[in-house]
Amino acid sequence: MEPALRVALVSLLFAATHVGFASLRVRRPLVARWGRWGFTWLFAAVASVCWALAVSTYAAVQHDGPPGLALGRFEAARWLLVGASVLGVVLMTSAFAGYDRSPYAFAGEDVGEPYGLGRVTRHPFFVGVVLLGGAHALLATRLVGAVAMGGLALVAGVGAWHQDRKLLALRGAPYEEYLAATSAVPFAAILAGRQRLVWSEVPVVLPLVGLALASGLRAVHAGLFARGGAYVIGAVVGGALVILVGEWRREQRAALATPHATT
Repeated sequence: MEPALRVALVSLLFAATHVGFASLRVRRPLVARWGRWGFTWLFAAVASVCWALAVSTYAAVQHDGPPGLALGRFEAARWLLVGASVLGVVLMTSAFAGYDRSPYAFAGEDVGEPYGLGRVTRHPFFVGVVLLGGAHALLATRLVGAVAMGGLALVAGVGAWHQDRKLLALRGAPYEEYLAATSAVPFAAILAGRQRLVWSEVPVVLPLVGLALASGLRAVHAGLFARGGAYVIGAVVGGALVILVGEWRREQRAALATPHATT
């Protein structure tokens, strides 16, 4: 099969399962049957398998097939796209600052005022993935790379839109107000006068971590998909697992502490 088509098909599988499982039509009956954490572990397992399949498929054909746009051969475009990639990594890393008070927090139910990066874009992680994937799709020297990274950007963009629609259905008017006061496109709400930038809320440490991570990824860029993509698979799946286990343990501690707090 044509390498780019293989990559497109596995990317489509990852996107379909990722967004499909998160849809209310699928999510609600599964949560009703197995509970929120049962659904979460199932979702994580399916996502991990599909991600591993997508990455390993790309890793196997990354040097095959027709050429891509390879805009990196133009100096101005290269600097612009590399800058977009770095900004994407910084946004993805910085998205964890203030996460607990955002409407997207795992155990969150309330919709509060926009805070920190949420004032700039309500989806810093998704926007970061769009920037990283979109820039790499244009930089890719092979069509397979453009398809893989373009697909990643598309999944993130659709994911942000889908998450907004889902939370609007779940939380109604409070989230509708949150949507009206923020924007998915960075700075759009601020420029429109619907939001303001509060510098004291902007994180400092995590953006620096993001810059360091971007520098490290650049240094090992040539070997990122070595060993069948094991490094990329392990980093993403392992990172997600650490976050989930942390959330689960925090909920368990809160549940154990609640009876003592009420006695």
